[in-house]
Amino acid sequence: MPGGTRLGLFGGTFDPVHRGHLEVAQAVRRALALERVLLVVANEPWQKVARGPVTPAEDRFAMVEVATAGWPGLVPCRREIDRGGPSYTVDTVEEVLAEEHGCEVTLVVGADVVPELSTWHDEPRLRELVTLAVVDRPGSPLAPAPSGWRAVVVPVAPPDVSSTEVRARLEAGEPVGDLVPEPVMRCIRARGLYATER
Repeated sequence: MPGGTRLGLFGGTFDPVHRGHLEVAQAVRRALALERVLLVVANEPWQKVARGPVTPAEDRFAMVEVATAGWPGLVPCRREIDRGGPSYTVDTVEEVLAEEHGCEVTLVVGADVVPELSTWHDEPRLRELVTLAVVDRPGSPLAPAPSGWRAVVVPVAPPDVSSTEVRARLEAGEPVGDLVPEPVMRCIRARGLYATER
């Protein structure tokens, strides 16, 4: 891989991945002229597991894999699953930088995440390694770029949807419309995910 590659990392639980994730990733890729945006599926999202059950990582990766198939430049990434254990973004960034020499990494985060950045594992090191791309999150004011980070604010208008809402609808047997791409819905049905008895 030649030096100077500009990569985006968009990490998440993706439980499940939905159209908002895809639209944000593609909007950031185009706005910042990134070669690729890796949708990094968390193995063990350490800040979420205490809040309740999380769908197995292999199921979540399968959904991201089928979801990205029709989106140029969006690439599913199972690096954190293969590494095992709790998923720390700084470890993922360091691995990518070690493998893709000379690349620039842009970390895509929602505006709602910005106030939590100081709680992230080894946040000072992460701050040295990446540029943040801060995007709108419906229901959250667009946060200014956080101080101490190289950051850019990318205004996008993703659909007002969350994975929590999608799970609730699916478990209640309610329709999700086009919020979840059809290939993802087929994957959900095939794997028996989000059933009401879950």
